[in-house]
Amino acid sequence: MKNLKSVLFLGLFIILSTSIASGQIGSSFGIKGGLNYSGNGDYFESISANAQNPDRNIGYHLGVFGKLGNRVYFRPELVYTATKSDYDSRDFSVKKIDAPLLVGIKVIGPLSVFAGPSLQYILDSEFDGITIDDIENDFSMGLNFGVGVNFNKIGIDLRYERGFNENEATFIDNNFGPATVGRIDTRPDQLILSLSVAF
Repeated sequence: MKNLKSVLFLGLFIILSTSIASGQIGSSFGIKGGLNYSGNGDYFESISANAQNPDRNIGYHLGVFGKLGNRVYFRPELVYTATKSDYDSRDFSVKKIDAPLLVGIKVIGPLSVFAGPSLQYILDSEFDGITIDDIENDFSMGLNFGVGVNFNKIGIDLRYERGFNENEATFIDNNFGPATVGRIDTRPDQLILSLSVAF
């Protein structure tokens, strides 16, 4: 089932990206990139330990987008995202594919607001040198909402992203003494600043 979801997810967005590029869908398409200010959920070093809250850190994203409509628009995106959180000087990094499906409306002049679900597929995760193989769900869903400004073909937007459900990663750490079982909530909780260029 997990492999089937992965194939369907990637197939859908390959088709979508190809259609956007060929001009069959959307009034425009382009590229985007920017910075993410993110923190994942609490880290539990063992079942009985107190939770450690993450320190937020800077990550990045790169991707493509399409846009259909003008005053009211639909904007699908396909984005590679790398984030990192700190837990007591230990880094937890996540690399994933995000696919926001946004609906927006122009408010006044170049200013617009938008919101929509974001499909997420985790490609890789690592906790301070420990590769994590046991993530509850590689495929999950979250919510994006934010504001943007567009000046001809250049756009800047700021959005907030949050995962809908807890999505724990479990690992066994025996690098620093006796083996312990740790858990981290991998769902995104981040501010995203993007620059986009339409073609």
